[in-house]
Amino acid sequence: MPQQSVRIAPSILSADFAALGREVEAVTTAGADWIHVDVMDNHFVPNLTIGPMVVKALRSHSPRPFDVHLMVTPVDPLVPAFAEAGADVISFHPEAGPHVHRTIQLIKSLGKKAGCVLNPATPLGAIEQVLGDLDLVLVMSVNPGFGGQAFIESQLGKIAALRRAIDTLGKAIDLEVDGGVNPQMARRCIEAGADALVAGTAVFSGGPERYAANIKALRG
Repeated sequence: MPQQSVRIAPSILSADFAALGREVEAVTTAGADWIHVDVMDNHFVPNLTIGPMVVKALRSHSPRPFDVHLMVTPVDPLVPAFAEAGADVISFHPEAGPHVHRTIQLIKSLGKKAGCVLNPATPLGAIEQVLGDLDLVLVMSVNPGFGGQAFIESQLGKIAALRRAIDTLGKAIDLEVDGGVNPQMARRCIEAGADALVAGTAVFSGGPERYAANIKALRG
């Protein structure tokens, strides 16, 4: 199956929280393919961010798919609220619930795309048995919880291994990378097989007049 062209998903974790609606509109106009929403519960990860009410409030500000990354545990009770709020893709960590396949089924039963997220220390084996059921795999190239961290280069090998596994299956599964993605690392991620890139600092640096150039630079 031919690899898709790279999609850029600005992470609103790095946006101006006092003007989130305008920020989402600005990155949409600047060429964002998806809007990435980092949901943290200060329990599974050491930070507290966005709930479903914020997603619902932002939904009318962009026609782009909302790519919602749940860093919460237990994850299942929150899935319906984010689905109802307007998420298009809901991704979760295998460690965040006891039954990974059941969580995938829950997300799909609500008409949403399902993704699994692999932390730097999480092996591919954590999702091997459910890879064919997924719409997206997100490789964390930093430890989740905060923006602005440096890319962990060992994850390039994981991206390449996932690319091979996805291509072997022959299914349309997005391979996304999140963490420390700047234009230099973006090229290396794409070369390794990624076709979707989450970027916070690299997109939102310099203010709205820079967003289009920042997104273009990430595309390589």
